[in-house]
Amino acid sequence: MSRAGVHLHEELLDGEPIRWLEHGEGPPVVLVHGIPTSPRLWRHVMPLVSGRSLALEMVGYGSSIPDGEGRDLGLAAQADRLLRWLDMVGVESPVLVGHDLGGGVAQIAAVRAPGRFSGIVLTNAVCYDSWPIPSVKAMQRAAPVLRHLPELALYPSFVQLVHRGHDDRARALESIGVHWQHYVTHGAARSLMRQASALDVADTIAVADRLPTLGLPARVVWGDADQFQKVEYGRRLAADLGTTLQTIPGGKHFTPEDHPEVVAAAIDELLARSPGDDHGN
Repeated sequence: MSRAGVHLHEELLDGEPIRWLEHGEGPPVVLVHGIPTSPRLWRHVMPLVSGRSLALEMVGYGSSIPDGEGRDLGLAAQADRLLRWLDMVGVESPVLVGHDLGGGVAQIAAVRAPGRFSGIVLTNAVCYDSWPIPSVKAMQRAAPVLRHLPELALYPSFVQLVHRGHDDRARALESIGVHWQHYVTHGAARSLMRQASALDVADTIAVADRLPTLGLPARVVWGDADQFQKVEYGRRLAADLGTTLQTIPGGKHFTPEDHPEVVAAAIDELLARSPGDDHGN
């Protein structure tokens, strides 16, 4: 698959399929999406980045939803896969970028192997005890019942969730079309329940005390009107990572879709740094 220079790659990682999108050339950037999205969350960011962008598809999400059956979809397990995937594809010292759950995965991977990355960019990411959000907690509680619902039963809730996370209505409508197709193709109720049931806030709490000593150049970009991941968490995250929070006034949750130029600019700032630059700002 190729969309305007974005190419889909698929290989086997320890005998199991793993997929990612690639765009461009130059210094590497690894991007990790969240829920309920896929690597295509970054479709407007990747063409703006001055480097080789690799958007990893977390197992159990997007076109990899079927591969999540019977596998650990928690953030710690996803971080472990990310590190093993980097070994497999031979990507060295990328800037690591995460949104939503992908931001939690990025924090865990960076804490586990800080020497593997040249910097970290987080945008409206889960962190500390900021998650799961109430709607996801409700899905976790109702999982035994919801997984048997007809495919379209969850569509109104999906639409409402996506709209609440966007400040650009046109991008919200586009996002619904892009991301819902994977759920309706692979079984929306079962897929969402499997994803939600795997989430455990202990994964980010476990690495929280290591963030202030991470020592990686960092950028934290946040839509300050996000109802899911409050800006106060972004401020705390920026302080722990030794950087200044960059807010997007009126921005909501899905910043890579609504404000790709802001996210790409933050990534490019880290790509432009020389190895001898000081950490943080």
